[in-house]
Amino acid sequence: MACKRVRLYETDAQRKMRKIGLAPSYAQWSVALIALLVNSRLLTGSVDAAEHTQPIKIGVLTPSWGSTPPVVGLRDGLLELGYRENEQFVLGVRFTQGDMAALPAAARELIQQEVDIVFADYDDAAKAAQMATSRIPIVFAGVRDPLGLGLIQSLARPGGNLTGVTHLDLELNPKRLELFHEIIPGLKRVLFPYDTADAYAVAAARMYREAARGLGIVLVEQTVQTPEEAQAILTQVRKGEVDGILKPPAVSLNIPGFILEAAGQRGIPTMFDAAFWAEQGGLVSYGPDLYASGRQAARLVDKILKGTKPAEIPVEVNSKIEFVINLKAAKALGLTIAPEVLYRADRIIR
Repeated sequence: MACKRVRLYETDAQRKMRKIGLAPSYAQWSVALIALLVNSRLLTGSVDAAEHTQPIKIGVLTPSWGSTPPVVGLRDGLLELGYRENEQFVLGVRFTQGDMAALPAAARELIQQEVDIVFADYDDAAKAAQMATSRIPIVFAGVRDPLGLGLIQSLARPGGNLTGVTHLDLELNPKRLELFHEIIPGLKRVLFPYDTADAYAVAAARMYREAARGLGIVLVEQTVQTPEEAQAILTQVRKGEVDGILKPPAVSLNIPGFILEAAGQRGIPTMFDAAFWAEQGGLVSYGPDLYASGRQAARLVDKILKGTKPAEIPVEVNSKIEFVINLKAAKALGLTIAPEVLYRADRIIR
């Protein structure tokens, strides 16, 4: 993998982490979890804030390259609830840079750090945290099917030591492709690169395939198994061969980062599944507001800190969907987006 490409993407994530005060330096975070300042006593299945004379340690597990919208939402949500950072809680982020296979080891490292609560961002992170501990409370966000993944027994009564926030995702794929078709005149061939090890990506490909047929679009599927394969495919793609690129559901293999670079260097329109990517330079996104998921999760963390066990806290559904258009990206691509489409956008990046 070319380091330049990865660093371009990682630097953006690092910059966001520094902006919200979560990371003093990238190197410190990439080697291991930052020491979380203090040790504190754990209670089985819940954490009583009144028992703590030191800040509650929240260990964050994510497959991303740094802080993500759910993590930022969690932090902001706790602040809005009146918690004081570094006095009443501290966050330590452990991320695996798109390597899903590294999540179990990262989860075990968090547990060894004696965190009080684990915040798991994304499906694989939640599963890795579940395998790492049955004692420490786990709150997840960015998880699409917690019941199907075996994380919980039911939405109303999760059981075990997990609860969290789920959202719609696969169900939005047909609408996502339909919006892409409306935005790009003459959209006929759409590239969809995805990790064959990601079951959700395989399911997304199936749904996009069906939706594409109905819209008269050819879905150009490219399956990859390594970052090098993903990079090679997206380095070689040329405008004219495809009219647009769709992001897969996960961040594995750095596929989203390579998509952003291919789009910027070759002038290819992109459709993403979350606003974060439109903010990074993607043309458009349609999907759940993941920042809102983090803020919802903060309320669940608050309940745990006040003594409620995760098993008794119903899993919440984030139903907030965002349609975001990046007009700066559109201008760079020479695209004029119809006023009626702009009117329907929840947010426009100018």
